[in-house]
Amino acid sequence: MGKRDDLIAKYADDLRNKCGMEPDMALLTKVTIGCGPAIYNADASTVAGGQPQELETVKNNFLMKKLGLADGPQLMEAIDSVIETYGRSERNKYRAVIYYMLTKHFGKEAVYG
Repeated sequence: MGKRDDLIAKYADDLRNKCGMEPDMALLTKVTIGCGPAIYNADASTVAGGQPQELETVKNNFLMKKLGLADGPQLMEAIDSVIETYGRSERNKYRAVIYYMLTKHFGKEAVYG
């Protein structure tokens, strides 16, 4: 197993144990690959849930550009809800896990088809 496979296993573990959901491993793998080299960078691999500009970046670059969603209050509500599910006190909120949950939330799995 390579480094990416180890990270995917760690993300799956977070989804099971911290978010209480059974991950779709094929989708989680595609979302992780979609994050590109950011997953190997300690700072870029996580989302700072308490920083408004970080959440704006998730909204603009992932929800609007990648998933093709229209801007609106529902986007920030979804990000908020996903961070709540992950646990606000959770120090390491992995970008791939957040993106995976947002993809599921909006039913946009086909983007990774």
